[in-house]
Amino acid sequence: MKCLLCGQTIKIVLTFSSLLLLRIDDSYLCSDCDFTFERIREEHCPNCMKIGLSTKCQDCQFWCKEGVEVSHRAIFTYNQAMKDFFSRYKFDGDFLLRKVFASVLSEELKKYKEYQFVVIPLSSERLLDRGFNQVEGLVQATGFACLDLLDKREERASSSKNRSERLGTELPFFIKSGVTIPKKILLIDDIYTTGTTINRVKKLLEEAGAEDVKTFSLVR
Repeated sequence: MKCLLCGQTIKIVLTFSSLLLLRIDDSYLCSDCDFTFERIREEHCPNCMKIGLSTKCQDCQFWCKEGVEVSHRAIFTYNQAMKDFFSRYKFDGDFLLRKVFASVLSEELKKYKEYQFVVIPLSSERLLDRGFNQVEGLVQATGFACLDLLDKREERASSSKNRSERLGTELPFFIKSGVTIPKKILLIDDIYTTGTTINRVKKLLEEAGAEDVKTFSLVR
């Protein structure tokens, strides 16, 4: 098997348990590429995992005043290796790269067995242009399914807006008609920056009847 990022051949180490179970764990990254991604360590905001803090960050204090109690978890920091990954996966459209983090993401999602998974959607225009929802691709690569509850009207990409513009924009997301809102939801996005998108959608789902909405992203 070759690394999906650099093409280097991955050496598979067979263990007694893998032979006993007749199962070889899938690995899509070589050790060199895997080493370039930085996991979030212990020192971080307890609410949103912003690194370098041990108390509630300014953004989470803002959301608390807005009536949103942030309960977010993420795995990796947004370092240069992760920026390069999303450039290829999200913007160049290399859909095969959805598998890169399947193993580590699967282990995290298993912790939310009581929750229904819902991903942040793309507008129909953006979906047609890109060809796939990058968040849905990441989740489906783990073998988990997502509920189709949300839709989005077309607007300027949030990545091109500054913080004040994001906060001042009318929420473009809405709940599809005729759907049933689960009591427990894990709302999933690819990257958490200030939390503007995911926390506003969290509040939308809570106002629609969800009793427990937690949020999750691959990257913080």
